Amino acid sequence: PASAPLSTVSPWQVTLRAGAELDARLVNQYTLTLRAACPDEEEVEERLFVKVMVGRVLRCDTPFTSAGRSWRAAGAGWRVPAGTGLPWPCCATGEDVVRVPADVAPSTPLYAVLPQYLGGLMVSAWREPQGFPPSSHHPSLQFRLQNHDTPLTLTRRGLVLAPASGFNPSKETQTFRLEIEVMDDHGHNCNRTVRVEVLPPRRPRVTFLETQWAVTVPEGTGPLEVVTQVRASGDNVRYAILAPTAPALFTINEVTGEIRSIRRLEVAHAHLLIRAYNALHPADHATATLNITVQGTDRRAPSCVPAISVYGLGGKRGAGNAPLCPASQQLPHHRSQVPETVSPGSTLVTLRCTDPTGAEGHLRYALEGPPTSHSHFCMEGPQLQVNTTLDYDSEAAAAMGFQFTATIVVTAGGQPPLSTRVPVLVMVTPVNEFTPMCPNDASFTVPETAAFGSAVGRVAGTDRDYPPDSLEYSLEGGPGPTQPFSIDTRTGEVRVVGPLDSQSYRLTVRLTDTRNDLDPAKRRSRLCNVAVRLQAVPDQAPVCTPEVQELRITAALGSRQPVTRLACQGGPDGTALAYTIAGGNEDGRFRLEGNTLFYLPDDLAKPRTFVLLVEVWGSPSVPRHSTVVALVVHVMPRSTPVPPSITPWRTTLQREPLVLTRTEAVWYPPAWFVAVLTISGALLLATLGCVARSLLCR
Repeated sequence: PASAPLSTVSPWQVTLRAGAELDARLVNQYTLTLRAACPDEEEVEERLFVKVMVGRVLRCDTPFTSAGRSWRAAGAGWRVPAGTGLPWPCCATGEDVVRVPADVAPSTPLYAVLPQYLGGLMVSAWREPQGFPPSSHHPSLQFRLQNHDTPLTLTRRGLVLAPASGFNPSKETQTFRLEIEVMDDHGHNCNRTVRVEVLPPRRPRVTFLETQWAVTVPEGTGPLEVVTQVRASGDNVRYAILAPTAPALFTINEVTGEIRSIRRLEVAHAHLLIRAYNALHPADHATATLNITVQGTDRRAPSCVPAISVYGLGGKRGAGNAPLCPASQQLPHHRSQVPETVSPGSTLVTLRCTDPTGAEGHLRYALEGPPTSHSHFCMEGPQLQVNTTLDYDSEAAAAMGFQFTATIVVTAGGQPPLSTRVPVLVMVTPVNEFTPMCPNDASFTVPETAAFGSAVGRVAGTDRDYPPDSLEYSLEGGPGPTQPFSIDTRTGEVRVVGPLDSQSYRLTVRLTDTRNDLDPAKRRSRLCNVAVRLQAVPDQAPVCTPEVQELRITAALGSRQPVTRLACQGGPDGTALAYTIAGGNEDGRFRLEGNTLFYLPDDLAKPRTFVLLVEVWGSPSVPRHSTVVALVVHVMPRSTPVPPSITPWRTTLQREPLVLTRTEAVWYPPAWFVAVLTISGALLLATLGCVARSLLCR
């Protein structure tokens, strides 16, 4: 039976199926039905009874197993010493070899120790890592690593793991030997040696071109200005500042390695420890040291209380004092998220700026930045206000990533005038403003014989919110006997999923917009009516006049020459017809384009006659109704004199009728019928001959 764990591998042998497990406590006997038959003989059936006995013996004749990463040289398992009745472990000679790259992830399983019961039974009580065979872990088995001069670890379930910190990324092959001991609860053990070879990594290591360099920047450098850029070679390189752990002056872009100032710089000296690492393999990393010196100038820097660095503000170097501009309850490098429906004139940011000279009334506020961004804003004193509508649903906003940047320039009077720049980043959030719209013409026609899964049409709804036309489609009521259609939720394509009984159907499709608002619950939908009409499929074959044509042409130079045009009609409804050459065009000298037959000239040495069979059918109904037209084409070479030929477009009747019979069903009479028919025919002819002779003799 199919459920039995045994299988027949030859006419003389029955073996245990691969991966099968026998358990005498669950099934202690299997009954196999064997059938054999020789040609032209009756089938013989016998039964084979297989009895499963309870066994406690383990064996040691199979090697340790390492799935996917090792090459076994020998093996180890379990055997039983004579007369004891208890399992006794023993080991075969040789060792297993495991080869892994040095960039393997930390704590990755590299090897699995799998002793077996006699008969190949496994004991598995836990879920193994993906790619490894079932574990040999059993409460009576213990796994122990005898040598401790290796960074690899052996778990109590018999798994050898890579070091927790990964392997040393050396350019040379590293070798580690593990002496593994497997012991049962009777104190019997089995020793085995496993060699792990750590190969050099296959990908380039992350390295700095220079491990130490120094940079000097002037005092007064504003916030978010680029100080320098570090570069490292390797794959998927990312950057981070290790020390100081909480940088107070500089930050680094983890992708580009650009180091920018966090606040306006004063005279100082900074020591940065920078790490470059592979984002996919963090163990692959390199470090470098960067010394940044901020040099002072003779001019006194502006004093800001509270510190401008808290809000990401900066000042322009110059004599005198710069205005103090702490923004009211704003984050550094002012950020603001506003919905796209915010009305013009709304205030986004209000600055409180103080001139150390005490002349607050002489502060001037201006806005600068890219025209595509700052044209949407304006300044009314210290207030940043919306100037025009921030439309999220425009291509211009999408091209800018729905972010508008501007810089507020606060200038204090005096000579020379000093300025402070406050960067502002406005992030526009979407608002679901518009309801999806139904298509103008939502009606489709489908043949009444359409098969399951046939496409009917696509409901193309629209939505003005960004991203445009991000809609989900659903069919009200779902597919059923009265509504044998389904709709694709993403594309809106309607397909047939049941038998078509009615002449027309009216479907109600719901269009629901998606991803048009920060709040997923704010969705709009609309119901659309879709009409599906069935198209009648004619059940009669096309009619062609005439059904047999004999044509004569002379091969001409050129790519092709017309031979004839078939006159066929599919039915009163004007159904479009399809034409194909069903026979006689083995060498491909003729081609059909619609109902017109063309001859493809070649080097024809002597006259030749072709008999072509052209099949014509209408709609793709099942079964298909078609008509076959016979074309006899006489092709004459250009150099061969021929009798006056008829124009290729005119048809002539043959001197003798050519009868073509298309047989749909074939009957082959038995031998006795042929014999009886032959004898009857002979007797009939003899009788007719006798009658004729008697008449002539009178």
